[in-house]
Amino acid sequence: MIYGAMKFSIGGSLKLAFRPWVEGLENIPAEGPAILASNHLSFSDSFFLPAVLDRKVTFIAKAEYFTSPGVKGKLTAAFFKGVGQLPVDRSGARGAGEAAIRSGIEVIERGELFGIYPEGTRSPDGRLYRGKPGGLARVALATGAPVIPVAMIDTEKIQPPGKVIPKLMRPGIRIGKPLDFSRYQGMDGDRFILRSVTDEVMYEIMKLSGQEYVDIYATAAKRQIADAEKAAREAARGAARGAAKSEREQSGA
Repeated sequence: MIYGAMKFSIGGSLKLAFRPWVEGLENIPAEGPAILASNHLSFSDSFFLPAVLDRKVTFIAKAEYFTSPGVKGKLTAAFFKGVGQLPVDRSGARGAGEAAIRSGIEVIERGELFGIYPEGTRSPDGRLYRGKPGGLARVALATGAPVIPVAMIDTEKIQPPGKVIPKLMRPGIRIGKPLDFSRYQGMDGDRFILRSVTDEVMYEIMKLSGQEYVDIYATAAKRQIADAEKAAREAARGAARGAAKSEREQSGA
């Protein structure tokens, strides 16, 4: 009931304000379980996709969204619970992987739609990164549920990092045809099969989104970007210190 109310209010407002265009809605089954595997460009992806679907879709969300202190934290937790998101504790040796798999299987066993981002995190630069062969493939092979590739388009341009007020523009959503991996059902312990299934899904997402594909994990790309930015800052500080020293020496001369 809460999900329906939130979908009507927030989902309706999103559709009215941003007017997202959608292709391939006919590929979402009217009933029965399915896994929606999407690229991940923006925090808003988990809102725009459910907003255009008639059926409830459940995504996993990091546990911090449910446990943050203060008024803002309580409001955030209430919102995520209201829209049916599942908290996943990312601590521990295996991180979010095992928790995500268990959550996904439970959603599928209830005959519902389970949403997952195979990249594991938002793209740092709008490109499509290598899918992680854990949650997506293992849930698909453990349950036999079809995997539906989804491409979010331009959602990262609506509210780029550092921007408070979103830009009013039309994002897009392309939904591909279901992929059947039932031939591999029960083989979720074979890492080569898991990699093959994941790569096939990522290839379909790439075709739908038109993104440039990068064969490294997005988490590694974020580290590289952070390291490059740190090096650039240190170089700039070094140059500034050098210029200041040169100026002092010239003044002393």
